[in-house]
Amino acid sequence: MTLDDLYATILSRKGADPSSSWTAQLLAKGPEKCAEKFGEEAVEAIIEAVKNDRDGLTSEAADVLYHLLVMLAARDVPLSDVLDELARRQSTSGIAEKAARK
Repeated sequence: MTLDDLYATILSRKGADPSSSWTAQLLAKGPEKCAEKFGEEAVEAIIEAVKNDRDGLTSEAADVLYHLLVMLAARDVPLSDVLDELARRQSTSGIAEKAARK
């Protein structure tokens, strides 16, 4: 599965009956709840990384990616926009890119 495939599946659940899928339930709760869930999953991934639990981190990283895409979908931000931003940054060093933000 690619991130594009996962994002397409998430988009297909927007407006679906919330009793039909977890994604539809989450989206029906609104963007704020989607953002909160993403934050929870990010913290869980951090905990697994600190514990040096490879399997736990792998599982939580999958949750983070899924919930990030749900959050983007909830705010109508296309995954392609995020990928375009990453591509734009690729030609600039991370240090120079961070300095340009100030």
